Amino acid sequence: MKYDFDTLRGDFFGGVTATVVALPVALGFGVASGMGAAAGLYGAIAVGFFASVFGGTRSQISGPTAPMTVAMAVVLTSHASSLTEALTVVVLAGLLQVLLGLLKVGRFVAYTPHVVVSGFMSGIGFIIMLMESLPLLGASGALGSPTDALRALPAAVSDIDTGAFTIGAVTVAVGFLWPRRYSRIIPGPLVALVTGTALGILWFTEAPVIGAIPVELPTLQIGMPPVGFLLHALQPAIILALLGSVDSLLTSLVADSITGKRHNPDRELIGQGIGNMAAGLIGALPGAGATMGTVINIRSGGSTPVSGALRALLLLALVLGLGRFVEPIPLAALAGVLIKVGWDIIDWRMLGRLHRLRREHLIVMLTTLCLTVFVDLITAVAIGLIAGGMVHARRLERLELDSVMSVPFLDAAFFAGDEASTHADPFAARVGMVALRGTLTVASSHKLVSVISLDIKEHEVVIFDFSGTVYIDDSAAMVIGQLLEVAAGSDTECIVTGLSDDVAATLHSLDILGGLPAERIVATFDEARCAAREALEVGIASQTESSSR
Repeated sequence: MKYDFDTLRGDFFGGVTATVVALPVALGFGVASGMGAAAGLYGAIAVGFFASVFGGTRSQISGPTAPMTVAMAVVLTSHASSLTEALTVVVLAGLLQVLLGLLKVGRFVAYTPHVVVSGFMSGIGFIIMLMESLPLLGASGALGSPTDALRALPAAVSDIDTGAFTIGAVTVAVGFLWPRRYSRIIPGPLVALVTGTALGILWFTEAPVIGAIPVELPTLQIGMPPVGFLLHALQPAIILALLGSVDSLLTSLVADSITGKRHNPDRELIGQGIGNMAAGLIGALPGAGATMGTVINIRSGGSTPVSGALRALLLLALVLGLGRFVEPIPLAALAGVLIKVGWDIIDWRMLGRLHRLRREHLIVMLTTLCLTVFVDLITAVAIGLIAGGMVHARRLERLELDSVMSVPFLDAAFFAGDEASTHADPFAARVGMVALRGTLTVASSHKLVSVISLDIKEHEVVIFDFSGTVYIDDSAAMVIGQLLEVAAGSDTECIVTGLSDDVAATLHSLDILGGLPAERIVATFDEARCAAREALEVGIASQTESSSR
């Protein structure tokens, strides 16, 4: 791609706009995670820079996101006894992301069902709104699960800080009411944050604020934890790695839909992993691809990794030069900004269509949403994917079974032209055919035996026609083996024809055709007809010989 002045100008405006949007969100996510506002800023810098330089989505903006923030809060409270241990989890998660990229598994995220993504993201939105309701009321945020925040909510309402609540309410109102047409000039989150901060500085000075922000380059924060902790850290590291990967690659798909280009998912995972490893080393909040920042960057002209790297450098300059101006920002103002972010994350469009969804899709979405809010994020995604796969398999079962055809052949028609056909019983149908079309997978394999086995027993010869088979998996291949065993048990001769290289490789790798004579495996249907005639002649000869005895 040619990089000229127009491209540079677009990247500059995209990077500047993304910086303005990232500042309040990074501060808010840092506080919400329990690591502090500075950790959120450093996370936006580290993840944003390295993911842009080494990632595979040209216009993506990366940094702290809602899923990673919620997951990191859980790591701090449930999986680590110190900040050093929590940062070790972050570094391990980044390393796992790099490994996922090297193993080239990134492309499979695109196959995540939309109802799973919708339920997961809506659950994250509800969690952010629920947990930020505490600082909005002037109480300290609950760093545990959303249920902890829910239990703490009645006490926070009864002991409400009117000053903090006023700041938060005004911030939320500005965030919702700011006209969208002005957002390109001044982003709504920044206007809301400035308004809330002004209220805190001028009138409600007793409201809790961010406090001291280090005005210096971050230093290495990670130490060497006990060896035994590394095994304990593997589970939360996998959670962070999977969440960061899914979050980033879904954002990449959004970027592709806007730009009309294609990202490199495996390279994107490597870039995100390097960014999170760097974040863990300097005590920063881990992150992923940020949908809001990415869309704003693209809309503002950003089209290459330069915009993301520039945004990270601008944030670093703000931290080094303007850190003291961040200290008086009220926590209620940050909560108001994040409540608007949480609201935007919720898939209201899909929720508004719940009454129109198929029952199975509705169950998958609501299950994912509820597990996200009330259990944990990785369980929600895992069970959502399993449930979505089961729904998809059920649909495939019907389609695959519809493409399987079992038909008898009248001897007079099947052997037309042969001398034996002139003396054949016009109603005899000694030969049958099982035609397997399209794809055959685990979805339909369990029903193939019950559907076809009865037909096999009714014939003396059965031709298995694979000429229309595109793909067969191991489960369906094992069922073919069962069908051959059914045929052998009922003294039915089997002939296999039309095997493609891929189908033949699958069947031979599992030794499915090992019991068939070589002359019973033929290439064309005409050869199958000849083999059927020979099998019948051999059968007649055997019967004659046995009767003479």
